[in-house]
Amino acid sequence: MALDIGNIVLVGIFILLIILFFVSFMLFIRRILINQRPETNDSQNINEKLDRIIELLEKDKAKK
Repeated sequence: MALDIGNIVLVGIFILLIILFFVSFMLFIRRILINQRPETNDSQNINEKLDRIIELLEKDKAKK
């Protein structure tokens, strides 16, 4: 009887670990996908600012 209860506990722990693995994996993938979106927007803003800086430098160079 004690052996049966021990087996049930071990199987329960094993199932919980499998569920925990899949939940953690899904949250990891979700975090990666969410974090990629702002980078695209941020890089676009940085590119626009760099273009503006280049334009200003070219105007300054043309004045000289």
